[in-house]
Amino acid sequence: MPTEAAAIVVFLLTYLAMALGGFPGLRLDRAGAALAGAAAMVACGALSLDEAYRAIDLGTLTLLLGMMIVIANLRLSGFFEVVGAWAAAHARYPFFLLVAVVLVCGFFSAFLVNDAVCLVLTPLVCELTIRLKRPPVPYLLAVAMASNVGSVATITGNPQNIIIGSLSGIPYARFAAALAPVAGLGLLLTIALLALVFRGEFWSFETLRAEPQRAGSQPAEARRHRAHRALLAKAILVTLAMMAAFFAGLPPPAVAIAAGALMLITRRVDARKVYAEIDWPLLAMFAGLFIVVAGMEKWVVSARAGAVIGAMGLERVSVLSAVTVVLSNLVSNVPAVLVLRPFVTALHDPRRAWLVLAMASTLAGNLTLVGSIANLIVARSAESHGVEIRFWTYLKAGVPLTLLTVLVGALWL
Repeated sequence: MPTEAAAIVVFLLTYLAMALGGFPGLRLDRAGAALAGAAAMVACGALSLDEAYRAIDLGTLTLLLGMMIVIANLRLSGFFEVVGAWAAAHARYPFFLLVAVVLVCGFFSAFLVNDAVCLVLTPLVCELTIRLKRPPVPYLLAVAMASNVGSVATITGNPQNIIIGSLSGIPYARFAAALAPVAGLGLLLTIALLALVFRGEFWSFETLRAEPQRAGSQPAEARRHRAHRALLAKAILVTLAMMAAFFAGLPPPAVAIAAGALMLITRRVDARKVYAEIDWPLLAMFAGLFIVVAGMEKWVVSARAGAVIGAMGLERVSVLSAVTVVLSNLVSNVPAVLVLRPFVTALHDPRRAWLVLAMASTLAGNLTLVGSIANLIVARSAESHGVEIRFWTYLKAGVPLTLLTVLVGALWL
């Protein structure tokens, strides 16, 4: 088989596995599929081993690893439990609880990787709504959707933004200045749409006339949350310093891994507990996808990028947004970003195109329940608490939210 044809076959099979979450008949997940595709690219001669090594963006992996270590320490310190308890104490009515969940999830997802935020906050929201005798589903949808919307604001908000930040060279502060307003408006739309779709929970006569509920009305054992004060103080200080360094213009990968290293230097937490919190398969998947896309780009895309851009009109924000939304829901947002990378770099205004790609690929995750890893994390965690999020229930809010937020983002950019 000619090398070009082999590269195309490997690419298509890898991205089919990305779309399906594995391969039919095989116990292969997305990370395994990406690594198998990377090995096949080298085996078929599409890339040499040295080219494969060079294709891996170590800056992206370093930034993601550092962020994971910082988030792991925040979680182990009890930080998110403290935040959840504070929100519960101040959210006296269902609508106020919805607002609190959306704002808390959106804020933390703007600066910390949204997948990790969902992993931490979903169990807290499940337990909180059950204690308050509220239906969990509307609030769990708020966790998923707000984490996606909030994460659009910065480079460190989600994995695809981390990749875009590394590849584009856009400064952290400039990226945030361009997309934070989109995230802010998106969070307001999230509150409005969820309150409208679940108006029986938030606006019914019985709900409005009911006495305010507090988590504090439960027994003391249920209210008690654990927080290690020394570790909590250190984790907060390191996180704030890391965020300040990002906005000061220091290289995000260097800042994140330095912050992670500082958090590992401790006598209080066994490092193995931190390592257990790190999503190693996600790092492996990224490395594999970099190699697969590099092989495709070398043999197929580079020579045709100009023609494709001209034929599809990718120079226009509306077209690039629409293509990104569709592709993100076909193969997931991280692979979509890597597929579109060579086309974006060939545009006349690549910086704006990178921002459009970040905006659309992130907000596209709200279209369906399987549209982003964050959504799946929420759904799986909810199941472990006996709560089922149905596909069609999600769709009622997800489709209008995606269309409205992408429209807002496209108009803003």
